[in-house]
Amino acid sequence: MQQRLSIVLVDPDEHRAGPLVEGLRELGDHDIHVISQMGDLAGKITAFKPDIVLIDLANPSRDVLEELALASGPLERPVAMFVNQSDEHLTRAAIEAGVSAYIVDGLRPDRVKPVLDAAIARFRMFQRMRTELAATKAALEERKVIDRAKAILMRARGIEEEAAYALLRKTAMDQGKRIGDIAQQIVMAAGLLI
Repeated sequence: MQQRLSIVLVDPDEHRAGPLVEGLRELGDHDIHVISQMGDLAGKITAFKPDIVLIDLANPSRDVLEELALASGPLERPVAMFVNQSDEHLTRAAIEAGVSAYIVDGLRPDRVKPVLDAAIARFRMFQRMRTELAATKAALEERKVIDRAKAILMRARGIEEEAAYALLRKTAMDQGKRIGDIAQQIVMAAGLLI
């Protein structure tokens, strides 16, 4: 953690939050914001635009856990949640909500750095996976559209698949567009004519 981070610590117990803030300050010159009031949590967290969110709760209920996890934007930033005790259902709910690190036995100042490092690393790994998955899904959808466009051209012109693809490719090159864009236009036009 070399760079300066904006860190939000959500802890309804102000006395417990004090030593944690000190532990965070020992890690570097970070912007640390403590939220102890649970009302409008999403708005408060959004206002700080944190790089990471730490949530410290003694015994969260499933509803509180989901609200906190969703309010802290787990798809936008790493979220580490610390609880004193847990069960399988709460752990699963936190992970499914996108919490990067779920630590049982509370947050102690001496554990802050390794947990932050792990939460950030895990968040980045899942972020890469989400990006790759989205790109793969988009490529698959584009492939389906290209296949439909080829089928339309094959029927309309009485040509083989290779010739249909060559026609798509040539049209795309002539118009300075992607093959997927030309295929989408053909599929849309065919949909209007049928």
